[in-house]
Amino acid sequence: MAKENSPSLIEVVKQVAEQQQSQASEIEKNKTILFQLQAKFQELEKEMDSTMLEIKTTEREIYQQDEAVEVTKYHCENLEAQVGVLYSEILKLRHDAETAQEEFEMTFARNNEYREKIKAHKHLFWEMESKMPIMMDLARKKAVVKELNTKKEELLRDLQNPEGSLIKQVQEEITVLKRKITTLKELISNKTDLLEEEKKIHAKLRKEIEVQNKRYDAILKRLHCQLNKLHSNKRQWHWNIQQLEKKAAELRKCLGVVESQSCI
Repeated sequence: MAKENSPSLIEVVKQVAEQQQSQASEIEKNKTILFQLQAKFQELEKEMDSTMLEIKTTEREIYQQDEAVEVTKYHCENLEAQVGVLYSEILKLRHDAETAQEEFEMTFARNNEYREKIKAHKHLFWEMESKMPIMMDLARKKAVVKELNTKKEELLRDLQNPEGSLIKQVQEEITVLKRKITTLKELISNKTDLLEEEKKIHAKLRKEIEVQNKRYDAILKRLHCQLNKLHSNKRQWHWNIQQLEKKAAELRKCLGVVESQSCI
């Protein structure tokens, strides 16, 4: 009986060993699967955190957009109020533009009148300068000096004659002429100084006239610029008024339709 039972025990042991080996292999496979599942679970947790962050960001953007809508609505209400204020300002600006146009035309006429006076003054100044006594006297003195120099040269040529009586006479005449020349030179020097002073005064007057002309030219240019700006603003105001009048007509038309419906 014992011999018959011993082979079955060996088989049982083999079967148990094979089962243990199979179970160990199955456990290793399960561990590998478990590690894979844990890694996948961590990835899913990361994806869930990223998704939650995106959801919070989206909610924040939606909240900001709601605030922007409220701000835009408030801004539109303010613009409607400003349209009414602008319409009243346009009426005032139209009146101011007409007044400014009239003032500019008056100023432009005064500037033209002043410019004509400046031209006449310049012409008169040039005529007076050419007819000044000091200028005429200086021309006469220069002619006298030229004549005396000519006589001096003639006398020097006559001195080459051997006759002694003429030499003394000529020397006396030369002395007198030298005195006259010296006196004339002094007079010419004085007249020249006076003339230089007059020229300085005239140059100063010319500069003042040029400064005044430049000043009034600058004023005229500025007025032209202001006029051009007023014309541009006037065109813009007309366009704005036309747009506002169209809008007012549409509003009146809408109000008329509403009132007719209410009456019905």
